Amino acid sequence: MALHKKQSVAAVMLVALLTGCSSGSNMQEQSVPSIQNESAQTVSVEDTAESERLGTKWGDDVNSEVTTVDLRRTNPEPIEQMQVRYADKAYTGRAVNSMSLLAGKVDFSMATDTGQLSLYRDSGNYYVQGQAGQAYRLVYRNNSANTYEIVASVDGINVLNGSAASRYDSGYVLHPHDDLVIEGFRKSQSSVASFIFSKPESAYAANTSSGSINNTGVIGTAVYGLYDPTKPKPAQPQAYPADNGYAKPPQ
Repeated sequence: MALHKKQSVAAVMLVALLTGCSSGSNMQEQSVPSIQNESAQTVSVEDTAESERLGTKWGDDVNSEVTTVDLRRTNPEPIEQMQVRYADKAYTGRAVNSMSLLAGKVDFSMATDTGQLSLYRDSGNYYVQGQAGQAYRLVYRNNSANTYEIVASVDGINVLNGSAASRYDSGYVLHPHDDLVIEGFRKSQSSVASFIFSKPESAYAANTSSGSINNTGVIGTAVYGLYDPTKPKPAQPQAYPADNGYAKPPQ
């Protein structure tokens, strides 16, 4: 699991899937508003034309320090999952600045150097319009006092280790009342290759043995709850609190 702040990140790699232990995550701090704006129309969701398809290519080097931490998941299964499809397509209708996860405890949005990208919603599905050559980043805002792990994928690739994505992979740590900004595919402990919209044939997924051009155009998120080691564990009731083998003499 990884923890990422503007230039300092903590990473957590999955240690034991069955017990929910992980270590290797990245969190980054950036303030992105999550006010929702919606129009009265519905989204147009026709099949995306071949000329409108996009992928995400391996972009410029971005400084991003990562630190490995060892935290335990509260549950071996994700407590929330979602995906966003993207294309160079003029979606119309209900537009929101962010997607609400875990009943509002976490907000997801997408940003560029010039501002946020609108997310278009239709029947529980989300879409975003991108443009080839445009850099973007994934933004997660924690509105709660809980600690979460974010396992993110772009075009079917795990953004933390470049492998074919699994929802059970390690991810980034999202601290209470903090932001996590994922700017690219992690290439080392100190940098990532920025996310840049591109034609599918130029996408990273289409040019690595871990990926497939067939998976371009989709962003995935799986969220896990994490035990926070800084919080004291509540005392557990003891059936035999004085079980020392023998009776003590009277005082």
